Amino acid sequence: MAVERKPTFFQSLAAGGLAGTAVDLLFFPIDTVKTRLQSAQGFVKAGGFRGIYKGVGSVVVGSAPGAAAFFSTYEAMKHSLPLHGQLAPVNHMLSASVAEVAACLIRVPTEVIKTRMQTSMYGASTSSFKAATLVLQHDGIPGFYRGFWTTIMREIPFTSLQFPLYEFLKHRLSIYLDRKPLYAHEAAVCGSIAGGTAAALTTPLDVLKTRVMLDLRDPSKQQLQEGAKALFAGLVPRTMWISAGGAVFLGVYEWAVHGFMST
Repeated sequence: MAVERKPTFFQSLAAGGLAGTAVDLLFFPIDTVKTRLQSAQGFVKAGGFRGIYKGVGSVVVGSAPGAAAFFSTYEAMKHSLPLHGQLAPVNHMLSASVAEVAACLIRVPTEVIKTRMQTSMYGASTSSFKAATLVLQHDGIPGFYRGFWTTIMREIPFTSLQFPLYEFLKHRLSIYLDRKPLYAHEAAVCGSIAGGTAAALTTPLDVLKTRVMLDLRDPSKQQLQEGAKALFAGLVPRTMWISAGGAVFLGVYEWAVHGFMST
């Protein structure tokens, strides 16, 4: 089996940005439906199936930098931590967790704008830029990081499940095929399985994150009043979206990063 080359920092940065933009734009409508299902005001009042690309402007701004920050941090840590062999899953878990915190510093402000646009909190005709201006006027800079720690609570368990499973599936498939690196479509299948599994298990955390970002009240006074069933609102679209998104996200990343390394 051939030895797999390691991407440089800038190759990971560029490939991550490309992958993040591709998956966010492609699956944005499903994310909108999921957000509206999780909204306290209900799916229909939040917009139903109308305007499913509302808030896409904030995603265009934040997806590439957020994904670029994630993959450049993840690859750098994965290859520098002295955890290999049986400790490789710990390596992948730690690397993905730190990378997610770095990405969230960029992603959360765009998530706040996106979720409020998707549920028409500022009116049906408000632009993403206008929504950002309103957040700044009412809450200042901290308003853009509303739900930051809830997002971290969701993302670290998610990535701690997704990336060790993804790397494990890639490793086993490489052994089975006696080939490294895997082709992009093969990595995409591994990414789909890993993403869907992690998404289903962390749906309650995603519901809490969405509620915090949409709630304009004091965060210390927020509570979920609909019961335990509400914690799994949007389970099906979230699992579908991230399963398919994991295939695109990680497939495009592997395609792009190995394309950069071959030039």
